[in-house]
Amino acid sequence: MKILVLGAGAIGGYYGARLIEAGADVTFLVRAARATRLAESGLIVRSELGEFRQSVKTVVSATVRPEYDLILLTCKGYDLELAMDAIAPAVGPDTGILPFLNGVSVYDRLDARFGRRRVLGGVARIATMLERDGAIAHYGSLDSVTVGARNPSQQQQVEELHAIFAQTPSSCAISDNIEQALWDKWMMIASAALMTCLMRGTVAEICRTQDGKALMNRAMAECAGVAAKEGYPLPEPVRAQMEARLLDASLNWMASMARDIALGASRLESDNIVGDLVRRAKAFGLDAPIAQAAYCHLQVYEAKQQVN
Repeated sequence: MKILVLGAGAIGGYYGARLIEAGADVTFLVRAARATRLAESGLIVRSELGEFRQSVKTVVSATVRPEYDLILLTCKGYDLELAMDAIAPAVGPDTGILPFLNGVSVYDRLDARFGRRRVLGGVARIATMLERDGAIAHYGSLDSVTVGARNPSQQQQVEELHAIFAQTPSSCAISDNIEQALWDKWMMIASAALMTCLMRGTVAEICRTQDGKALMNRAMAECAGVAAKEGYPLPEPVRAQMEARLLDASLNWMASMARDIALGASRLESDNIVGDLVRRAKAFGLDAPIAQAAYCHLQVYEAKQQVN
């Protein structure tokens, strides 16, 4: 399988490296500066699941061609328009697109641009970061990938992709209901983001307050209510997993968007993760005060960052 990975950042670089190890023909579509750095130092992944350090194939936007079986898309939601423009010249008649993005509204945008028959479903659960030296750091041992067909015509491609991922350290599964898997992940991320961004604290710090657990339960209920109205009620095991994680008074963890705020990031995925949730709740007439407060907070933060 010939694969194009957009970018060689934290997620794209990591999975591109793993796919290379599994024998896939992988090329990274990168900016000129990143291409130069990769040519000089190679792609480096530091992980307890196995180190990776070698030269890789790169291409820049001016020379990319429609010759790939699959494009792996791992950008932030706020960069999706630019990402779609970048990969468009690489999309051939039978090219599939596998997004590892947060939220579900991104799929509507990808479907509108490239057609639903091209866009597979993908969920990645992993913690990675691009370090200052250009290396990719993988934190912990969690590396879980779920792929699925959103159109019957994609099933063979999904199975081929799964077979490749099965040769990597990733725990990979095929979902026969990938839409539900996408909603399950979004609701987990959204529930955590609502509270940890709004309160600017970890799960442990929130749950140790007088009303923290009650508010966390309310945030999860707001998210679950939207999912149910959309036709994707959270399965009981998913609910139990959310509660175990987000009501754990010993868990010194916060959503990645809350960590971005702590680092003073200028842009956040607030619209795809929280804003879309608020809009859907309003459309169904659902009461979602925590989601609304969190989205207001995030919009104020981003506005201030733009001014500064």
